[in-house]
Amino acid sequence: MDDGPRSELLSLLAESIEAVPVAHPVRVAVDGPPAAGKTTLADELAGVLRARGRDVIRATIEGFLFPQAQRYQRGKYSPEGCYFDSHDHDTMCRVLLDPLGPAGDRRFQRSVYDRGTDTPLRLPVTEAPADAVLLFDGVFLLRPELVDRWDLSIFVSAAFERTLDRARTRGEALAGSAADASEIERAWHQRYIPSQQLYFATAGPTDRADIVVNNDELQRPAWDIRTR
Repeated sequence: MDDGPRSELLSLLAESIEAVPVAHPVRVAVDGPPAAGKTTLADELAGVLRARGRDVIRATIEGFLFPQAQRYQRGKYSPEGCYFDSHDHDTMCRVLLDPLGPAGDRRFQRSVYDRGTDTPLRLPVTEAPADAVLLFDGVFLLRPELVDRWDLSIFVSAAFERTLDRARTRGEALAGSAADASEIERAWHQRYIPSQQLYFATAGPTDRADIVVNNDELQRPAWDIRTR
């Protein structure tokens, strides 16, 4: 990657992770709204850390979804359903976050669900090195029941209209029909944006994050490091 604000950000994030003083794998949350750029940032950061010799575990909230019938039990466009019914946090803590934490044995599973088939995954248990880094991206990661399980938290911020534009572009690239574009628009305005507004109102994630990244301009991000 060329020198510039994004490379500078990635170097800063890598240095921040390497400075976390724990004797177990560093558990890093990469939180933010859908289409804010969380997955891309986490993937790029994984490459930087691996180049520095760190063992990186990449995982995502998509691997800990409840089955579709449970996610949509309040309705396909329910923001409350999106926030309260989508993710199996208990299993996520039991098989991934807690094993990698201070009292854990470092034997973990990175995923338990396949969204493409809407079926459980049974991945083998893996043992992490003590100096590994977990980069976990997803939505709602700084809610009260999860916030204490991260050793470093990054919130990737982007304006809701900007995330909708990215979702439209991504949807057009995958499908390209007007019906798909209309579905994206409806889902964003009725489910995803209101669920994020609920999250901000109840959990205040930007106040809890260690680092907030403004990702409106992908190649020119800005950031704020919080002192605790």
